[in-house]
Amino acid sequence: MSFQPILIPVFVMVLLTFAVAVVMARRRFRFYRTQRLHPQKTATRKGMSEHMEDERAADHFKNLFEMPVLFYLAVLISMMTSTSSYWLLGLAWLYVICRIAHAYIHCSYNNVFHRFKAFISSYFVLLALWVVLILDIVLF
Repeated sequence: MSFQPILIPVFVMVLLTFAVAVVMARRRFRFYRTQRLHPQKTATRKGMSEHMEDERAADHFKNLFEMPVLFYLAVLISMMTSTSSYWLLGLAWLYVICRIAHAYIHCSYNNVFHRFKAFISSYFVLLALWVVLILDIVLF
């Protein structure tokens, strides 16, 4: 199997997921150190929510395993069916850009209106990606 350009946005999404995990870990370690809190006190979600006020990175990390799963699946189906078009590639990149914006907003200043715009944009781009994929498979 030769290199397929649609893999590059996938690699970027994977890097984004790892980057958010690093941000989450750094914030937690800093919190444990500054609060002199033993990590065992946050061994459950309830314990974590009782002690940590800022869980934006953790919330976003979980979010990266929700809708993006459909992105990964679409790319996999595209590769399995040898269905690749400039539309799919463009939509894949647009989806990744929207997800990067969403991650930045969520993990930094967290304006809900801005975050929603980034999320809903990624939602509709992912929907369009699936429509194009389905049409490419069924019609061509």
